[in-house]
Amino acid sequence: MTPHPNIRMTSSSNTGAAGLLKVRAHAKINLDLRVGARRADGFHDLTTILQSIAVHDTVTLRAVEGPCRVRCAATGVPEGEANLVWRAAHGLWGALGRRGDPSGVSITIVKRIPIAAGLGGGTADAVAVLLGLCRLWGESPGPSRLQEIAADVGADGPFFLVGGTALGVGRGDEVYPLAELPRHWVVIAVPTRRVSTAAAYGWMDGDRAASGRRGRPSDGGKKRFPPVSGSTLEFDALTNDLERPVARRRPEVRAATRMLSAAGALTAAMTGSGSGVFGLFARRARAVEAAGGVRREGWSVLVTETLDRARLARQFGV
Repeated sequence: MTPHPNIRMTSSSNTGAAGLLKVRAHAKINLDLRVGARRADGFHDLTTILQSIAVHDTVTLRAVEGPCRVRCAATGVPEGEANLVWRAAHGLWGALGRRGDPSGVSITIVKRIPIAAGLGGGTADAVAVLLGLCRLWGESPGPSRLQEIAADVGADGPFFLVGGTALGVGRGDEVYPLAELPRHWVVIAVPTRRVSTAAAYGWMDGDRAASGRRGRPSDGGKKRFPPVSGSTLEFDALTNDLERPVARRRPEVRAATRMLSAAGALTAAMTGSGSGVFGLFARRARAVEAAGGVRREGWSVLVTETLDRARLARQFGV
């Protein structure tokens, strides 16, 4: 795994005035997601292609006296020790050889990434804080330990240390950089009803058991992996094994993918465990037009773009 370049930026001169640091936590989409059988640890074996996108939360870290505090005004986002950000700070604190709970920092999250949408917002925030604290404190436990802490806060945590276009295997936490997807515009549509990760996998397992396909893909394995020709993604071969079971219970997910496809998306699919749906477009004007067409009452719809690793590193600090 190639570590995020920002873990090397540990000089205190990078923290700004009065121990203040602002960082961006960028969302991801799953361009492709194949789900295998449930493992002994309760997780499923995954093979996935992940992609960083420009939409991001902003996280502010400020050096203060007293215990670590985590605040976020967004509805549905926990504060304090219930937030993955606090878990990341706690993991780093212990990895640096410090006892007890983390202290000396106040963390504020401004949310822009829709929650419970398969975009990885909570884990992205946690890993951004992990990297930010390395800079704020002027220390780092090393790339391998950072990867362990990132994996502890979420299966996609190690991806946020790599970014760009990457392959995830195992629980999704073994991450390998791939040839970067050329810049594309992305329309994200998130229907009103959200889907928890546990519910999505539970529905998939139930459907597979009922059909006798326990541990087998929803499409019967018809779409090949890897979905590439040379180093180029074959959009027609992309799939998400969670999409069909989720769409059976959330028909608005199927409606969103069909609307984006009809609007000219090169590919349209649910990301992660949903309920967010993405469409990839070659031109921004086409993406903006498509976004207008899928807007419905209560839906979150936004236009963003893909980010490669170089741009992601440049945009990490605010």
